[in-house]
Amino acid sequence: MLRAALLVCLPLAAAAQPATDREVPEGASVAFLGITLVDTSTEGDYFGAREDEAARIELIERVVRDRFEAEGPRFVDTAPVAEELGRTRNPAHCNGCEVRMGGKLGADLVLVGQVQKVSNLILAIDLALRDVATGRFLRGQSVDIRSNTDESWRRGVDYILKYNVFAE
Repeated sequence: MLRAALLVCLPLAAAAQPATDREVPEGASVAFLGITLVDTSTEGDYFGAREDEAARIELIERVVRDRFEAEGPRFVDTAPVAEELGRTRNPAHCNGCEVRMGGKLGADLVLVGQVQKVSNLILAIDLALRDVATGRFLRGQSVDIRSNTDESWRRGVDYILKYNVFAE
């Protein structure tokens, strides 16, 4: 009985949210504050940062930039907040500092991401796009990936962009 009630309520709750609240506005300006690697495996503690993972962060940031450029939203220059951004350990989890930085930059939206490395086999990629004026979450997702390779990271971020951020 409870299960049936939940199955009825969930679609109604999703339908109650206007589609425009979740759309990426055409021509919007976006402050992309980058993607942070969060290594919660013990590997990083023992062996330090890995060059291949740093290169993968750059790879998926480039994938994100290229996709946004192709879709229309334009990135704003983040140089005015570079010092604050440099002091921020993880803009994806900083109690709203990403929205404040987006506001300082005059952006409509702010985009942040992270890759959490649980082990060399298990990782999660997160992207979050927020409205700067309200702080409201617009689009984004977390996907788990298996395998610590360029291909797996790229597929993970491509999935989020295709099926969530720019889904119709």
